[in-house]
Amino acid sequence: MEDDPPRRTASLAIVLHAHLPFVRHPEHEYSLEENWFYECLTETYVPLLLMLDKLDRQRIDFRITLSISPTLASMLQDTLLRSRYLRRLDLMIELAANEIKRTKSDQQVNNLARTYSKRLLEVKDAFSVRYGQDLISAFARLQGTGKIEIMASAATHGYLPLLSSDDSAVRAQIKIGIDYYAELFGIKPRGFWLPECAFFPGLDRILHHEGIRYTILETHGITRARPTPPYGIYAPVRCPSGLAVFGRDPEASRQVWSSVSGYPGDFDYREFYRDIAYDLPEDYLARYIHPDGIRTDTGFKYYRVTGATDQKELYCPKTAENKARTHAADFISKRVERLGELSALMDRDPVFVAPFDAELFGHWWHEGLIWLDALIRMVKSGQNGLGLTTLSEYLEKHPDNQVSLPSMSSWGEMGYNKKWLNKKNDWIYRHLHRAAAVVGALALKYPAARGLTQRALNQAGRELLLAQASDWAFMMDSDDVANYAASRIKTHLQRLDKLARQIESDSIDRKWLAEIEGQDNIFPKIRYNYFG
Repeated sequence: MEDDPPRRTASLAIVLHAHLPFVRHPEHEYSLEENWFYECLTETYVPLLLMLDKLDRQRIDFRITLSISPTLASMLQDTLLRSRYLRRLDLMIELAANEIKRTKSDQQVNNLARTYSKRLLEVKDAFSVRYGQDLISAFARLQGTGKIEIMASAATHGYLPLLSSDDSAVRAQIKIGIDYYAELFGIKPRGFWLPECAFFPGLDRILHHEGIRYTILETHGITRARPTPPYGIYAPVRCPSGLAVFGRDPEASRQVWSSVSGYPGDFDYREFYRDIAYDLPEDYLARYIHPDGIRTDTGFKYYRVTGATDQKELYCPKTAENKARTHAADFISKRVERLGELSALMDRDPVFVAPFDAELFGHWWHEGLIWLDALIRMVKSGQNGLGLTTLSEYLEKHPDNQVSLPSMSSWGEMGYNKKWLNKKNDWIYRHLHRAAAVVGALALKYPAARGLTQRALNQAGRELLLAQASDWAFMMDSDDVANYAASRIKTHLQRLDKLARQIESDSIDRKWLAEIEGQDNIFPKIRYNYFG
């Protein structure tokens, strides 16, 4: 009787994409949009670091792939935003003390207020003391252990397929993003996160030329590749250029991501949209919301999802934590079940690639980091046929893959460009393309500029990059902050045009240039020649 075939194992690649648009307004004492950054620091970025550090201290041999976009990294490095964040944290700690007093007659709510107070104090201590306000260095240290791998990304998260009419615009987004990564982490990146997972044929050649080994695409970017890969999204393909490309596992993503059938919608989890900012009197909240009385989330949320109803029940952290662990076990069991189906169909261990926005964990899905921590610990128990991997490790283990050219794709609505190109935002692209041509022409005309002219050319490049961010088109389609998004594009393009006129006429306004350099201060070592 023949021996049974060896038991197949599978690799699980969890990929977290941490990104926010560059939002920094030193010209305003209080910026509504900067709150996006402060909320994610408190609820995602600092808690994620604390979780990974704890796993590392406990000698758990985990693997996570992480992308930190250059815009977010720049904000994390900014001294003004750091100081404003600490001021915001102190206000929230003060609000927590007030909430403990206000809710003393309701034990359940009071316990929640005390929990929030404790977490805020822990986050402040971690941010200001343990990490010295320098989260990038903390992530770099973890990367040095081999337990996390950090990917590079495009400079300002530009939606590359819709910028591709100007090849230099795409190249500049990629080259500047890679340069900034090397500046921050002291090494060259192996992987590259494509903004919105948006790919077009030919982009692989640019990435490979810049030394990138791999990237990740939406599912149909791989399943509609030519020729069709025999293993679908359960193994990478290699483009004719040499770039390795992984596909997102739709089942793994749906379990976590879907607002309808995914875990975050469970009735026991905390309700994101019910915040005391919208329930309590304005005079009580005055110090903690916008000075003009605009109500903004405080993070104090006392209710659970409950169901499709406005009548919400109080949140129970212990019940939610237990549910998160149950969901982690369920996620693993689904991958093991799929492994059983794939074992007879593949000549190698399959890889389940599960990429998510990092902000889902802790911010949008309050229990997300509990789920992730439980998942890592369960996988490392070694009894389920799964092993955690980074994508570089998987390629080292399986270097030979089918040559195939992926199809155009994104992870946006309908799988292509719709979210970033529709009647609400299509007007921006003629202006972005014209602006890219202007900056490119200036770079060619002044190849060796120095002094004030060089500063002005570099700033023109910054303004172009900031106008190209995919976030603005996305926000316009979503309506809620469409006016802010439109104003950002217009402001950056107006500044670019003014800079171009002053450069051409040799009449650069030194004072004004210094002013906008101080506001749009991203990429201090930018090289305008990249746009030529």
